[in-house]
Amino acid sequence: MKQTRRNFLKKTGMFAGALAAAPQVIKAETLGLNGGTAANSRISLAIIATGSRAGASAPYFRDKRCAVTVLCDPNKQRIASFKQRLCKDFNGLETQDFREALANKNVDAVHIATGDHWHVPMSLAAARAGKHVYCEKPLGISIEQCLAAKEITQKHKRVFQYGTQNRSLNPVRLGIQLALNGYIGEVKKAYVWAPQGESGGSATPVLPVPPDFNYDLWLGPAAEKPFCHDRCIQQGARNGIFHINDYAIGFIAGWGAHPVDQFQWYADHRGLILPSSTKGTGTIPKEGLFDTITHWDVNTVYDGGFEMKFMDVQSCHKYMDQGTIPSSKTSHGSMFIGEKGWINVHRGGWAFSNDEIRKHAKDEMKIQLKVSNNHQLNFIDAIQGRAEAVSDLDTAIKSDIICHLSNIAIRTGKEVKWDVKKETIVGDDQQFAMMKREMRSQYGLNIGQ
Repeated sequence: MKQTRRNFLKKTGMFAGALAAAPQVIKAETLGLNGGTAANSRISLAIIATGSRAGASAPYFRDKRCAVTVLCDPNKQRIASFKQRLCKDFNGLETQDFREALANKNVDAVHIATGDHWHVPMSLAAARAGKHVYCEKPLGISIEQCLAAKEITQKHKRVFQYGTQNRSLNPVRLGIQLALNGYIGEVKKAYVWAPQGESGGSATPVLPVPPDFNYDLWLGPAAEKPFCHDRCIQQGARNGIFHINDYAIGFIAGWGAHPVDQFQWYADHRGLILPSSTKGTGTIPKEGLFDTITHWDVNTVYDGGFEMKFMDVQSCHKYMDQGTIPSSKTSHGSMFIGEKGWINVHRGGWAFSNDEIRKHAKDEMKIQLKVSNNHQLNFIDAIQGRAEAVSDLDTAIKSDIICHLSNIAIRTGKEVKWDVKKETIVGDDQQFAMMKREMRSQYGLNIGQ
């Protein structure tokens, strides 16, 4: 018999009182590893979703300040696989329902590696339960969700770290600093690109749902759809959860979050908030289960005239072949075009129009960016008050909204006008309506209230 949310809550006592009187599921002595640091001084973490992206939680298992005490995934098989990869001797709580982790008073922070559609609702619920939040990128699957996420830091004062780990790479940080400090002259244009999306996928139902898979919880805020392999079992880049519009807006945000975030790091220090105009073209699959944008070519313009062009890698390399964009053929990148040259930063390193620019990387510079050498442990530092989160929520909101404005411009075939002060799309009712997503109420933005 299918377990309903009401029956579940009656059985477990969550959130109606459990957050106020959660059971202690981990004995204090188990929080110290190998007789190390005392339990009450360690940061207890819950890993929520244990699929491929949860591998980013590995640093917690190696740092004596941390204790991973809860593993959570609606798919029990993934918890078992995760333990084999990272923590064979794990003896904490294993659960299919993230609400058990949030109800546990011993949990200080959560590392969220779910599908995109769960990122903001779950982050909000965690902050409401008093937890600090590390959340994988992208942020929300709508502009409404992105703006709602402000509650995490503004109301609940929780630490938030966005999973754009490129910020913790020295070449990315130093390359952006060089651009900000005038080593390529005045920058008036930037090019940003990311891997293209995927098409295909089969919607053929697979029944019954495996007994060790809580499919309703996996769907969460998204609409009810038939259980199938390509929707939620496939692994890697072709995992349907990245390419189905019910759960994501595609790689335009799912991968685009990295280079757009790199650009936003620069933009924040230039006073560039969000583009006032966004227009572009793209390709949307007409067949198969996957229905997010696969290729895109978007132009954005900021108040004052600054231009940023956002593309998938194939579109970008085509321009490079034509000579209209300087050639720097990386799989993704954020390229800053100045009067005296250009700089491209990406996960693999950096590239310059001439090597003399690179030689200035160790100069004492007026504008300094936050330093992080490990993205996950920077999150721990921030919780302890030793540093600021290098990928903060404010920047995450802005970079994610750029991806959404691009998606809306392509899907409507019209220029999108953004009012920076009012934080809204203006002048088009259809585009304005696309700022929101329908969500199943029991898993929506009010979860945990």
